[in-house]
Order: sequence, then structure tokens, then C-alpha cells
Amino acid sequence: MSDRAGPRRYEDFTTIDWIQDSIIEKNRRIRDADKARNAYRGANGEITPAWIWAQCWKLLTAGESWFVITLVGGIFIGVNAALISIVTEWLSDIKMGYCSDGWWLNQQFCCWEVESDEEFCPSWHPWSTVFPARWLVYVVFAGMFAFVAAHLVRTMAKYAAGSGISEIKCILAGFIMKGFLGFGTFFIKSLTLPLVIASGLSVGKEGPSVHVACCIGAIVAGWFRRFSRSESKMREVITAASAAGVAVAFGSPIGGVLFSIEEMSHIFSIKTMWQSFVCALVATFTLSVMNPFRTGKLVLFQVTYSRDWHFFEIIFFVILGIFGGLYGAFVVKFNMQVAAFRRKHLANHAVAEAVTLAILTAVVGYPNRFLRIDMTELMSILFRECEGGGDYDNLCQLSAQWPMVNSLLLGTFIRMGLVVMSYGARVPAGIFVPSMAIGATFGRMVGIIVKSISRAYPQSGMFAVCDPDIPCITPGTYAFLGAAAALSGVMRITVTVVVVMFELTGALTYILPTMMVILVTKAVGDFIGTRGIAEETIRFNGYPILDQDDHSSNVAVSEVMKKDLSVLYATGMTVSDVEGVLASTDVKGFPIVASKSSQVLSGYIGRTELRYVLDKAQHMGDVTPETLCSFSRQASDQEDFVLSGVTSGSALGAEEDVAVELLETTASNDVLKVWPWVNQTPLTVSPRLPLEIVMQLFKRMGPRVILVEEQGSLKGLVTVKDVLRFSVTEKSEGDQPLWDVGELEAVLEVMWNWAVEIRDGSLGWCRRVVRRRFG
Repeated sequence: MSDRAGPRRYEDFTTIDWIQDSIIEKNRRIRDADKARNAYRGANGEITPAWIWAQCWKLLTAGESWFVITLVGGIFIGVNAALISIVTEWLSDIKMGYCSDGWWLNQQFCCWEVESDEEFCPSWHPWSTVFPARWLVYVVFAGMFAFVAAHLVRTMAKYAAGSGISEIKCILAGFIMKGFLGFGTFFIKSLTLPLVIASGLSVGKEGPSVHVACCIGAIVAGWFRRFSRSESKMREVITAASAAGVAVAFGSPIGGVLFSIEEMSHIFSIKTMWQSFVCALVATFTLSVMNPFRTGKLVLFQVTYSRDWHFFEIIFFVILGIFGGLYGAFVVKFNMQVAAFRRKHLANHAVAEAVTLAILTAVVGYPNRFLRIDMTELMSILFRECEGGGDYDNLCQLSAQWPMVNSLLLGTFIRMGLVVMSYGARVPAGIFVPSMAIGATFGRMVGIIVKSISRAYPQSGMFAVCDPDIPCITPGTYAFLGAAAALSGVMRITVTVVVVMFELTGALTYILPTMMVILVTKAVGDFIGTRGIAEETIRFNGYPILDQDDHSSNVAVSEVMKKDLSVLYATGMTVSDVEGVLASTDVKGFPIVASKSSQVLSGYIGRTELRYVLDKAQHMGDVTPETLCSFSRQASDQEDFVLSGVTSGSALGAEEDVAVELLETTASNDVLKVWPWVNQTPLTVSPRLPLEIVMQLFKRMGPRVILVEEQGSLKGLVTVKDVLRFSVTEKSEGDQPLWDVGELEAVLEVMWNWAVEIRDGSLGWCRRVVRRRFG
């Protein structure tokens, strides 16, 4: 099939057949190798300067992948991440005040020369010295930022909303979504992401950063023909870009690579791992060179711990792990119920919803010292040791420890509720940092309690091992571990979290406690039966993708397969017959059998390839509606096939000129030979094969369709959608998805009905007043 005739890229809601794509790529690679071997030689096969140049060009082509990866990671993802960080910091601070030295300076740069322990900065002016006025300005800015972001997303790029991780997982599995990785989505998401974070909504930028990075990868790779015509190579670039997105968000290149392995890609090769590593490394290096925070650090909450931990603290580490597992289960369950309510009632009120949530968050959060400030800044404060500048607003003062505990506990549960309601709103919204912030406030609270107990009972058996000359408990480390637990609990990732947290702190001594906490979190999540929020979002949206953990009971594929099929016959069909089949069906491909009387399977042809051949044939004078179509290769066809320059056994992936030449050669003797575009060795299984194995074939090999045959005779076919449909109907009533158990959804329904009644009653009252007053 011609590349110019319509290469299959991410252009509509369908799926990629990865087996077919690999066949096309193999055929193209063989033909390119044949051309390079035979081109530019002399009459007797001698080496010429043109041949030498062709070999040099071959070497350049071999390095093209690494050039694209470097270009994606270094110049674009790193620079974009730095700009987003700078703009986000300025917008977040503009809600509190402005800099008299320059309106473009945020508070940190405005007060750059002021000592860190001084509270007064003459250049930074709050909007007002009166608390209610400051509160009002804060709320107004929050609502304005949310309005602009939601309006831009709704009117210009609908795919810029949300995190994007769930959809990218589907794209990497072969699900096609037109525009999801396009320039419009990239531009609007990059523009609105700082606005959303600055609005104070309890959402993060890390998930959207992955989406933006993948958009950059797809756009840049699309400039190069080698990638634009190959889905598998495009998938490699997008996977590497997802690693770079996490790397620049957390300043963690190794964590980004592990994230792409553990969370994003179903099939991960060593080559893709190296590409992800290079892309993440270059992007992180670029971010480091730009130094957006002017601290030499890659993220705002990067810290270092100087003290070790004690074995008796494992008890409290386990508590943090249990909290992480319970937090993940709570947020995933109730967020899906909010998503169901949002889909039912708020689909046409996306802007109003975002503004309402931003105002609600600002009104509720401003009085609490731990909800008022930006979440990344909050974590930088909570992670610190008290001796390292961590005494924010008397956080480390013994006299204020119990008010701090109350404030941290209140902040934990308020932000948890805000995350449940905010994640999934129609604005760019991630859940990484909000979850880490919730875990950090809870962990710091636990750390303060443990520290107060150690001070109250220093001679007890538990605390007797502490050195009296140095602090025994470091509450900042509890915040650090709590953040790791909450992130692992909601995303259901493990190794990635450990490495990310290690790269954030550089504290080798805290790798073991982090692993303990993550292990407990995973155990609690497994016990409850929680899936990650990305997986639940995929299921909620009904995307045709099989999760790695999906399984089925002991049923055969014959119970799931489609039996009423639209087939083509290897011989005996005319062009008009084939056109009639295409017009009467909308399936993506057709099995080919020997004849009407014989169901012996001969091959499979995609609808796109068949449509291409017929369209090209219409421009040839020898082809009429009564011309016979041959879908089966004959012995006499070999010579014509070789003469057409396609010697690798298939025309799939052939260049335009080669494909046209082949059609002109085969459209002779009143027969249109379509067999070069037929997959003559489709993936087939026996009808008695367990469905469990078929599901593994879909996950690991990625075919669009699997044919079912018995002793060479076609019996049916099965697709991923068939398997998913069967899996849903197979579930019992007691095993419903989380969003069907609607405790929170029921409460929201009642509140919505009240709001509608109040609105209707108010409108009716206003109409009556107007009629009485004006007649």
C-alpha cells in the first residue's frame, strides 16, 4: 500500500494491527536493503562514487532515530518544561501580590537578595494588608485562571483536558485517537497548564507533562518520513517521550524510564529502553541548563537528609504504607463516581464546573496554611529537616506542635475531597503531585506525633537507642515517605516511585524505608482489589484495551467469536462484487476463503488495502466492473511479481511507484490480482483454544483480529472488543466496577436535584415579580 495514499497514523477511533505493521516494516526494510545493495554500481557490479555515497547515506539513516530522540528530548521537551515551570511560579505568586521591581518577577526572584530567615521583603507588595481583601483577590484570580483555561480547552482543544496518561497507554497499545497528539492539543495544554496549577485546583502538572511530551514526540517524529509511515517506530518515540515527560516533571531521568516500562508500555524492548533513557537524560540536562528555579535543583521540593532512621520507626512506616493503600482505594472509587455524575449532568457545563471548583478550593483552602500555598512549595517545606530552613510558620516549634497536627490533619482530608472532585474536570489535570501533597501532610503529621512521643518518653525502650545529642525523629522523612505511599496507592506503581523518591533526595539510607512503605501500600491495595486510577479511567471510558491483569474463566474462544462473517472468495468474484461487499459492510477487514462451497481459509485483507487497490484499478483502462479479482496467488504469478521489483513476498508497505507498477502488471488478461496485498498467513487459532490464551495473544502480539479455523476451515473471528464485551457480561452482579457502587454519586445526585429545584423556583419567582410589576 502507498504511503502517500494514506498512511495509517493516529487519525481516528480505531486500532492498529501490530502484526500487520511489523509485516509492512519488514517488507519495506528488505526492499530498501535490496536497493542499497544493487543501486549505483557499474555495469559489471564495480564500486562507484555514487555507491560509496549511498553507503554513507545509509549510515546517516541508521543514526536518524537517535537524532530524533535527542531533538525531542533536548530541544523541545526540556525547554517546554522549563517555560511551564517559570510561568506557573509567576502565576501562582501573582494571586498573593506583585513585585515593584518588575511585574514579571515572582516572589522568589523579587526577594532574591533578602536573607531566607527574614520575613520582610520591601520589593514584594501584597495586594492588601487586610485579610478579607487578600482573600477576595486570591479567590478572584483563582476563578479567572480556571475560566480562561477551561474556555480555551472547550473551544480549541478538547483533548487537552485531563491527565492524558490513560489515553496514551491506549495509543501505545494500538488505539488511534485523531488529534490527541496533535499540535493544537500540545499548544493549548502547554498554555493552560500553568493557569490551572496557578488557579489552586487540587490537580498536578506531572500527568499533563507526560501528555505534552508525547505530543512533542509525535509532532517531531512526524517530520521524518521514516517515522511518519511506521506505527512501530512512532510508538518507540512516544514511549521515549513519556519517559522524558516524567523525567522533567520530577527531575528523575531513571524514574522516567522506569515509569515508561512499568506504567505506559505493554511491550518494551531493550532498544526502546535505551531510547527512553537517552530522551529522558537529554531532556533533564536541558532543564538543568535552563535552571528555572535558579537554585541548581531540577524540582522545587528537592531535599537531602543528613540523619539516619531507626529500626523502631518501621512500625510508623507501616502506618504510612497502610494510609497509602487506603488513600488510593478511596480516591479511585469515589473519583469514578464523580466522573459518572460529571458525564451525566455536567457534560455541557465544563467551564462553570472548573470555575466553581477553583473558587471552592480557594475559599476553603485559603484559611489553612497548608492549602493556601502551591503544592510543590508545600512539599519542599514539609520534606525539609527543621534545621534546614523547614520552620515554616512555626512548623517546627514545640509550643505549636498540636495546632500544627490539627492543621495538617484538616489539610489532608480537605485536599483529599478536593482531589476526588477536581481530577477529571475538563482542564489539564494530573494526580501525581496532589496525591504526594496529601501523603506529605499526613506523613508530617505522623512525624510530629512520633517526635512528641519521643520527647515525652525519652527513656522508654523504644526510644532508648536514640543519640541524645542529635534529634531522634525527623518529621520531614515521614512526609517524604507518606508522599511516596500516596503516589503508589493511587497509581499502583512501585519500583518507579522508589527510584523517583531516591532521585529527589539522593538519600541512599532511605531507599529501604521507601521500599517497605511501597510494599505495604501495594499489599493493602491488592487486598482491597484496587486498580490504578489510569486503568479505571480506561475501563470507565470503554477504550478497547486489555489490561495486563485481565483474565477470563475457563471458556473456549468459540463462545466469544463472531460466526456471521463477511468473507471474500479467492476466485470467482468480480470488481463489482467486491464493491458491493464494501458498500454493504463497515468491518475493518475480510477473511478470504476458497469458494462459496469451500470454507478453506486462504488469507485476510484489510479494508484499507482493498479500497486502495480498487481505487487505483479504476484509473486503468483494462479494469471494468466485470473484471475478475484474484485473491489467491498462482504459480504463474511469480515472474510478474519479481519484475515489479517487489521480491519480499508481499506488496504491503510498497512505495507508490512500485505499487502502481505492480497493479499495472497484474491487471491483465481480464484478471485483477489483489493477492499481493493479502496477508496469506494471518494469525489463527483453534475454536477449542481457551480464551485466556487468546487474550495473551492480543496483549503480547497486538493483532487487530484473530481468525478461528478448524482443520483449515474458517469458523469465525475474534477481536479485542469481542473479548472485552464478553468479559463485561461475564461479571456477576457482585463484581461491578467501582463507579457503579454509587454512594458519593447518589449524594451528588441529591445535591444536583436540589440545585435544579432552587434554580427553577428562583426563575419562577423572578418571572412572577416581572409580570406583576410590568404587566
